Amino acid sequence: MKIKVYPITSVLSSGTAKAVVQTRDELLSKLHDLTNNEFVIVDSVSELNKDDGSLSLIFIQSGGSEGKFLEIYDQLKEPYYLLTLGSNNSLAASMEILTYLKAHGKKGEILHGDINYIAQRIRDIVNLEYQPDKLGVVGRPSDWLIASHELNHETLLNKFNIELVNIDINEVINDALSRTDDLNEDMFKATFDHEELKRAYHVYKALVNVINKYNLKGITIRCFDLISSKLKTTACLALSLFNDEGIIGCCEGDLPALVSMFMVRKILHKPSFQANPSKIDVPSSEMIIAHCTLPTKMTTSYKFMTHYESDLGVGIKGELEEKKIRLFRIGANLDKFVFLDANIEENLNLPNLCRTQIKVHVNGDILYFLKRPLGNHHIIFYSDKTDEELRETLLDLGLEEVK
Repeated sequence: MKIKVYPITSVLSSGTAKAVVQTRDELLSKLHDLTNNEFVIVDSVSELNKDDGSLSLIFIQSGGSEGKFLEIYDQLKEPYYLLTLGSNNSLAASMEILTYLKAHGKKGEILHGDINYIAQRIRDIVNLEYQPDKLGVVGRPSDWLIASHELNHETLLNKFNIELVNIDINEVINDALSRTDDLNEDMFKATFDHEELKRAYHVYKALVNVINKYNLKGITIRCFDLISSKLKTTACLALSLFNDEGIIGCCEGDLPALVSMFMVRKILHKPSFQANPSKIDVPSSEMIIAHCTLPTKMTTSYKFMTHYESDLGVGIKGELEEKKIRLFRIGANLDKFVFLDANIEENLNLPNLCRTQIKVHVNGDILYFLKRPLGNHHIIFYSDKTDEELRETLLDLGLEEVK
């Protein structure tokens, strides 16, 4: 890919101009070798702004460059990527510029430090901004998801660089019904009725075909249509297998949940669990969360059961480690998100809930769920120090955190 680089140097650095250019050229040469991208120096803002599908970087080459940047910054397009040197006060000037941009509500980032880090960030930016991630919607969102039924596709593409691909659920049903392949026994650690497992496995194989055909990084499926079809099974097993494999599998056609799970995987590289808040106790700040599928990689043990509401198919009852988690969801308008700290206190075995059940203690304001929720399903993932990267990414994209 072509990457255009617009250099800015203060007149105060004229005496070291030759050394600055040499250092710059060495840096760009190394980045070319590491990223396999073509770095081209441009000498005009109009050339930098030309809409030719290339990435634009602003190379702050020296201290005292802030004034020159101010002369042109309102002619440039967001986000502002400021490439810096490790010398000549380049970083100091870039920090002053970025602080100014943030104060004016602009998106930007400094690319500085270890050459491998800079190269990786450039690769990430190219992937995020120039190659849309495709997520599949198999069937329509479930009828009861009245607040999560639709997303603005243009906003999703422009803000998150995600493209939704609508797929007729009959494509999956007909493929699964035509299958005769037996189980891949190596995929299953738990035992269950062989014929039920085989039907659920055929759904998985049919969805594998869909994912490969449409080049998808995740899917959500109107799962109850599978139950009412001749298949008489569920997608719980398939979605669990996909999430274990790093492909997002989301229930009920819930589009905001799909995007939320995908962002967890893309930014944090973690599996996540889509679940229903089922019971809330405000005084104790505790809640029960449940669903019939989750990545088995998140469990300490699991077993197969039928799907709760239908008593058909293959649901998963998992035991989760009692440790710190996050409760997360992006709203349907793609302008808000919730990011709550919680702890798993206990695995439950209640008769009137979905198969995997956990009681959690919410360390934030539990009244969020009763007064200003962003939807039904919330996404759960194990928490560690990398979590902030997801929050910062969403804030940089202009979303507001609901507290």
